[in-house]
Amino acid sequence: MDKYLTPSKYIDFDTPAIATRARELSVGTGDQLGVVSNCFEFVRDQIKHSWDYKMNPMTCKASDVLKHGTGYCYAKSHLLAALLRANGVPAGLCYQRLTITDKPPFCIHGLNAVYLNEYGWYRVDPRGNKKGVSAGFSPPIENLAFPLVTHGEADLPEIWSEPLSAVTDVLERFDNFQQVADNLPDVELVATTQWQGI
Repeated sequence: MDKYLTPSKYIDFDTPAIATRARELSVGTGDQLGVVSNCFEFVRDQIKHSWDYKMNPMTCKASDVLKHGTGYCYAKSHLLAALLRANGVPAGLCYQRLTITDKPPFCIHGLNAVYLNEYGWYRVDPRGNKKGVSAGFSPPIENLAFPLVTHGEADLPEIWSEPLSAVTDVLERFDNFQQVADNLPDVELVATTQWQGI
């Protein structure tokens, strides 16, 4: 579990601002589930999704997401992983391959997996709710933002300790939300749990 508890370039919970916010989110929680719920709801509800709110600047590192209060799904997952790790909760990064309009092209969507003592690995999606998108924290039942609905969409089964380079390259290369939206990352499917249509 060590790699899911370690600070890094993008999950930089060793910065004072994240360490402080992580402590604040743990106050009065009483147990691990309370800490995870508080951190998840903070990132989901208080950090604005870059596309939903048409917000700049582009963020990638967890500390920048917290500082500017905005990020794409990928960046928000970096912040959630940082807050959880700062509280001693193992947290990783997960991805789905989705469409934007229920037909190709595809792009990957970033979310998290957290290790809950009571249930094991459990996925949560802090992208932010809006009309037609509702994700929550209700273990052991997953409550993700997006179901798989189209052939070629998939849940990537891996739990990464660090973000994919395809994600960080896009977030660091482009300056604004529209440029990122026009260049959303994708990955080639190898062995995944794909949508099974009839």
